[in-house]
Formats: sequence, C-alpha cells, structure tokens
Amino acid sequence: MGLFSFLTQELAIDLGTANTLIIFKDKVVVDEPSIIAIERNTGNVIAVGKDAMQMFGKENEGIKTIRPLKDGVIADFQAAEHMIRGMIKMMNQRQRWLAPPQLKMVICIPSGITEVEKRAVKDSAERSGAKEVYLIHEPMAAAVGIGIDVTQPQGNMIVDIGGGTTEIAIIALGGIVCDESIRVAGDEFNLDILEYMRREHNLLIGERTAEKIKIHIGSALQELETPPEDYAVYGRDLMTGIPKQIMVSYSEIARALDKSIMKVEEAILRALEQSPPELSADILTNGIWLTGGGALLRGLDKRIAMKTKLRVNIAEDPLRAVVRGTGTALKNIGRFKFLMTA
Repeated sequence: MGLFSFLTQELAIDLGTANTLIIFKDKVVVDEPSIIAIERNTGNVIAVGKDAMQMFGKENEGIKTIRPLKDGVIADFQAAEHMIRGMIKMMNQRQRWLAPPQLKMVICIPSGITEVEKRAVKDSAERSGAKEVYLIHEPMAAAVGIGIDVTQPQGNMIVDIGGGTTEIAIIALGGIVCDESIRVAGDEFNLDILEYMRREHNLLIGERTAEKIKIHIGSALQELETPPEDYAVYGRDLMTGIPKQIMVSYSEIARALDKSIMKVEEAILRALEQSPPELSADILTNGIWLTGGGALLRGLDKRIAMKTKLRVNIAEDPLRAVVRGTGTALKNIGRFKFLMTA
C-alpha cells in the first residue's frame, strides 16, 4: 500500500441502463436511476438520479431529461460523463476530503459489448476524473456477487436480467465458456406493458407508469399461487383525450410480457445448446442462477424451470448481485485481476 493510498478513492460501479450503483468501502453509497436533467439553453445539469427521474415525462420547453445508457451501453457520451460526475459528487457530499481524491474504478459491462462501446465506457470514466479504470463482464461480476468460486472447474449458469440487456453466461475456471447477450430486458418489458395498455384499453401511459405496473403486478405466469391485487392505472383515454383510471390484473400483464419472456427463454436454451457436455452435467446439479432486477418478476423462476427442466435459483438481493461482485473484485484486485480488462 502506497504512502498516499488514503487519497485514492476506490469505486465499484454497476453502470446500468435503469440504475447506477456505486460501492465504496464495502457499502452501497449510491443507488440512483441512470438519468440526468439538463437546461436546454445552457446545457447545465440541474438534476441527477432520483431528482431527475421525478422530472421524466413531465419536462417543459426549458428542461430535457436524458438516459445516457441504452441497451446496456452508452448512447450519449457527454450525458454519461455528467451522470458519473454527478453521482460521485453526491457520494462525496457525505464525506470530507482534505484534497480531491484520485479515483480508481472497476466498472461492469455487458458480455456482448463491442470494442467501441468498451472504449466509450472507459473514456466516460476517465473524463469524469478516474485515473485507473478496469472493466469486468456482468455475468462474471454477478457470479462473484452470489458467492460462486469462479476459479473452480465447476460449470455455473448465470442469467442476469437488467434494464437494457439480458446476459446469459456459462462460466468455469475463471472464464466465460459460452454466452448469449440479448437486448430484451426491463425496458423492453415496460414497452410491452405500454403497448398492451394502448392496444387493449385505449389508454396512453408513460414509461414511468409502465415501470410501476411491472413492479406492482408484473408476472411471468398467468396463474400464481399468491396473486397480487389488481392495480389502478392512470392515463389518457385515446378516444376522448380525457384522463381516466382503470384496474388491471397481473394475468393481463403476464399476457403482455409473454413474447419478450419467450425471447429470454430461447436465449437460455441457445446457451445450453452451446455448453460442453461436462459443464451440462454441472448445470444439471447446480441449476441456473437468476440475478438483476428482472429476477424479481413474479413466477419467472418457475417459468424458466418448466421450460428448461432445470432448477432455477434466485440470488439473494438480485438487484445488487452485480455491484457486490464488482466490489469484491475491486477489494481483492490481485486475486481477480484476470477477470478484468484495463
């Protein structure tokens, strides 16, 4: 440890399409929506995270909200830089530093990312003040976060359903043996709900409302043992243009999400088909691990289990499995350096 190591801030970042999480000193210090609000005329950032999310869908002529990440990768380079800076600033308000600390970051990225998209993540981090940046693939980080010893000659299958992408990987001996990355995840589920409400109920709703519907009554199965109560949805009637309220059941949302969940199932089956036979035996024993926000969708584990005939495990606190693993890799960087790219 260097003489001035106390002036280095080591951050593990899960830069997600929907949410960004930051771990510092083994604690999640930032858990905010991945969104910023700016003034259109000046380009000044006026809100980051939850404050900006409050403005989403309610902007006036002077304010614009931007989600810098789309499908798991950076779509707006400048906005991503502003967002990372804003979230680090948010974290530093709770701590006092004698001098501005040097930043060392480990950021998780989708396994299907291109070299150009990788460069965009690295450049955004460096321009927001990072002196050292390491990247780690999300399925690997998720496996470490769950507590799997990724260095063992044991096959494990991770399905990480985030906001922009679903990452499916079979891992063994500290590497990804085969993987599938599809751009069908939480955001796509929201659009399915939005489209269903328009088609079946002539009701126009926004993305935030669709997200709330998914959280409150989202389901992968049309029949649940403990069903949630019907949910009141507010929107604009497309026939009259007048605001109205309707009640929606979980089985309707299961119908709305059916096609997207089928795409996730097909991707899981494709990954299983690519798996070497010795690893297939391990997966039969260990089952499939679900992580990410999508793992919280009611009945999804049962539906995947019925499709694959395999045991499906939901990780403890699946929303934070990836960032926990990224934090563990950062803390034990000597041991997990082989998982990272600089």
